[in-house]
Amino acid sequence: MPDQPLTARGEATYQRIVETATKEFAEHGIAGARVERIVAAASTNKAQLYAYFGNKEKLFDAIFLGSLDRIVEVVPIDARDLADWAVRLYDEYLRRPDLIRLATWARLERRPAGPLVADHERHDDHKLRAIAEAQEAGVVRPGEPFDIMAVVIAMSMAWSPVSNVHAATADEPAELHESRRTLLRETVRRAVMSP
Repeated sequence: MPDQPLTARGEATYQRIVETATKEFAEHGIAGARVERIVAAASTNKAQLYAYFGNKEKLFDAIFLGSLDRIVEVVPIDARDLADWAVRLYDEYLRRPDLIRLATWARLERRPAGPLVADHERHDDHKLRAIAEAQEAGVVRPGEPFDIMAVVIAMSMAWSPVSNVHAATADEPAELHESRRTLLRETVRRAVMSP
C-alpha cells in the first residue's frame, strides 16, 4: 500500500490495479507482463500505477508477497494435522490458480535456487516452529522441519496449474476432487505424520 492513506476513489483504483496486474502477471510472467495492458484494464494510467508501486518489478513484488500473506491467512498451518493442511492448500489452489502461477513465475524469473522469497523467514518461521513443536510432541516424524513443510506443499500441488501430469480445475466433477483429497490426506498422513 502507498505510504499515505488513500481516498475511497484512490483505494478503488489501487484495488483495480492489483486485480488486473495479478491476472497479467499470472498469465504472462514478470518479463511478459505489460504495464500498458494493466492500466488499460484497470481504467487508470501509468502515472497512477507508478505513484502507487514505483515500477513493474515493485508491482509484481507487492502482488506476489500479498499472495503469500493471503495464503498464510486463508490456509493457516496446523502442524498436528499436516494432512488436513495439504487438503486445504489443494482446495485453495483450485480456487486461486493465479497464486501458483505467480510463485512459478517468481521461481523461473527471479530465484531459480534457494528460498522463493528473500525474506522467507517472515512467511515460513511460524510454520517451521509449528512443525518442530509437533515433532517434539511426537505427532510429526523426525526430520528437518523445512523439508517436512516442502514435501507437504509439493504433495498439495500435485494437481495444481504447474503440475507436469495434470492441472486440475474447479469445474471438474466433485467426486474426482473428493477422491484426490482422500488420496492426498492419506498420502501426507503416511509420509510425514508419526504412526
